[in-house]
Amino acid sequence: MLSRIAESLFWVGRYIERADDTARILEVHLQLLLEDPWISEDLACRSLLAVMGAPPPPVGSAVTPQDVLSTLAYDRLNPGSIAGALDAARENARRARETISTELWECLNKTRNELPTAITSRTSPDFFSWVQEKSAMATGITDSATARDQVWTFLVLGRSIERADMTARLVATRAVAGSSGPSWTTLLRSCGAHEAFLRAYRGSASDALAAEFLLLDPLFPRSVVFALKQAEDCLVQLGEGNERSSNESAVRILGRVRSGLEFRPVGQLLAHLPDEMEDVQRACSSASDAVRLRYFPTGAHDDWVGERL
Repeated sequence: MLSRIAESLFWVGRYIERADDTARILEVHLQLLLEDPWISEDLACRSLLAVMGAPPPPVGSAVTPQDVLSTLAYDRLNPGSIAGALDAARENARRARETISTELWECLNKTRNELPTAITSRTSPDFFSWVQEKSAMATGITDSATARDQVWTFLVLGRSIERADMTARLVATRAVAGSSGPSWTTLLRSCGAHEAFLRAYRGSASDALAAEFLLLDPLFPRSVVFALKQAEDCLVQLGEGNERSSNESAVRILGRVRSGLEFRPVGQLLAHLPDEMEDVQRACSSASDAVRLRYFPTGAHDDWVGERL
């Protein structure tokens, strides 16, 4: 496969997942601001922008939910926003048009064409639901209408790295905000994980168990460990892990951070949650760099690398 095609497929997977997860995170936090009058709106908005890697707003000016929406939802020039990610997913799909299915192309193209109307005519909750629906459609088409060859592998590799990164950001928003942040139940619901969590723990519920589920559950697709393991499997399928090289491979980077999560007591993870989630984000950035250098060394800038909490 040509490196430019592989690169486009990798970023299609990442951008679709980025739009979906950003919508989920914004939905949780904006709903929390509406429901809890005691939360400092400015502090909550600044914390959310920081966790999402957005440029810090000017000191001294109040940051409102509308500012957050403008930056993280509707800015089509910002690839870290929902609208920017959907635009970028369609553009990368166009570059790889000869390898992706017609259904996936039509889904992404139609989503991009409907985006201006969705931004102007839908309320924020309706817009988030629309984004999640379109992302689920694209993900479903990828899994049901793509042969398990290198096309599928690069799409899922990008999706898995992005999902691990974004779930870590979602958990980090809870850690940074503390007691004024969204509850663990709210975070579970935002990931579609609440019912799976109740089944896994037979109705028992606690903050520690919820955190353990989102971080470590080996069967739930949106847990950090599951996403990291799926990314590792994709890299092994591409031939990584067996060669000896002076450069650190992406599979080793992801395997190291996954092992650190899996084999550490949950109490220790919860006691240092912001640092642990930053380590996950840093590993995802480093793995993305390693993938780019090995499979598509075009010199293109990775716009999702280097953020810090």
